[in-house]
Amino acid sequence: MNVSLAGQKAATTDWTFGGLWPFEPRWFQASDGWMHYVDEGPRAGRPVVLVHGNPTWGFLYRNFIGPLTGAGHRAIVPDHLGFGRSDKPSDPELYRIPRHVARLDTLLESLDLHDAVVVVQDWGGPIGLSWAVAHPERVSGLFILNTFDGPQQSLPVPLRLFRTPGLGEMLVQGLDMFVRGFLFRDGVVHRERLTPDVRHAYLAPHPTWSSRTGELVFPREIPDPGSATGPVAELLTRLERGVEQNFRSKPARIMWPMRDPGFTPAVLEQWCKTLPDAPVTKLDDASHYIQEDAHERVVPQLLSFVAGTNLPG
Repeated sequence: MNVSLAGQKAATTDWTFGGLWPFEPRWFQASDGWMHYVDEGPRAGRPVVLVHGNPTWGFLYRNFIGPLTGAGHRAIVPDHLGFGRSDKPSDPELYRIPRHVARLDTLLESLDLHDAVVVVQDWGGPIGLSWAVAHPERVSGLFILNTFDGPQQSLPVPLRLFRTPGLGEMLVQGLDMFVRGFLFRDGVVHRERLTPDVRHAYLAPHPTWSSRTGELVFPREIPDPGSATGPVAELLTRLERGVEQNFRSKPARIMWPMRDPGFTPAVLEQWCKTLPDAPVTKLDDASHYIQEDAHERVVPQLLSFVAGTNLPG
């Protein structure tokens, strides 16, 4: 089997980050490049698919995997193309949202999952929920963290800057400010948790200007505030309807960081309309990267949800 560029680098790079990421790497050859993912736990366990956003990778869910597999579940954590250990081609067109959606669909379909729970956050929402809506017979429940529910009505200042031609390239690709300026600062309340090993894990996948192409495309894929036209806005609108149609009658759970500068309480209110029966937990001292700020509160709720008697299987 051919080895991806990311796979070749693995021979000389320590991807355990001080033991924080001890999981066996797995590889999937998508049409646009090799995608990395982890698939831990018993094959007969209920699959839990955990989907990251920008500029993170599967490492964001490191504190979820052990508890899930310890409870007998199967944890599947993919890295989008351009992120984590997946390949990082320089062509921006490969990072459009429909391409991400298609690649994740192909990867997950190759695993032939059934009775799955899908966990989504940030851009993992549009990408991961697109798979759920396309294959509702494979999905038993949704565990929603801060993510899109239809087109955004406003954008925080950093995202507006990252979307600006020229300036965005310098900030994101040149200065690595999506990680250093947002993830390490405004994106986390409890910054003491960002130890040197954790910071290294988020910096390591994107060491060069070219390798940060995917980080730059994501904010530029956000539809203009208030716009319902364009491929991504239309995808988000279809997705909202698909979630309503296919998952209002299935178990769903929402946990939301109330200090997220991007996905504000107004977005949560919209989710409550889309999934009106889903229990909601508001976390007042968590920002955008809720998995860093509040994993010790999110994980027990996820375990309870996955094991719930109201889930089939």
